[in-house]
Amino acid sequence: MAVAGAGSLIWRIKMAEVAMLAAAPVGAALTFLALVTGSIWGRPTWGTWWVWDARITSMLILLFLYVGVIALYEAYDNKASGARACAVLALVGTVNIPIIYKSVDWWYSLHQPASIKFFGDTSIHSSMLYPLFLCIAAFYALYTCALLANMRVEIIARERRTKWVQRLVGEAV
Repeated sequence: MAVAGAGSLIWRIKMAEVAMLAAAPVGAALTFLALVTGSIWGRPTWGTWWVWDARITSMLILLFLYVGVIALYEAYDNKASGARACAVLALVGTVNIPIIYKSVDWWYSLHQPASIKFFGDTSIHSSMLYPLFLCIAAFYALYTCALLANMRVEIIARERRTKWVQRLVGEAV
């Protein structure tokens, strides 16, 4: 969202604005899913549904940032101004990325330290590492499909009064 927001702010690229606004609900849904499933997994593992752990709390802040972008855009009557405000919020929200990533290393808590490291040895056996990489690739593919579908909806909503959309809707009916 921040890269797309920067593209829409600096170069006024409309597709970057569309991508940023389409990424917010997808990111919010996936972050919510991560928090809920993490709590379900955490109950039998740690004996509690929720702990104000650094990783969990920073993920909750990420969810609030996603919801904030959605709400901020909807609060503006002038959608161009709303998109600019959302881009600024997305850029400010990037501060949370290294906090989420490094929280398990910076603050010792319920979560174990990072198992996959960009530099150095990983602590995961290869029999688990390769399926994990496959699942990560599949998750990115799912995210990409959801983002593109949401971008299509956003484009059609913006262009709803044009002839090509009216023809498209007429053919669908």
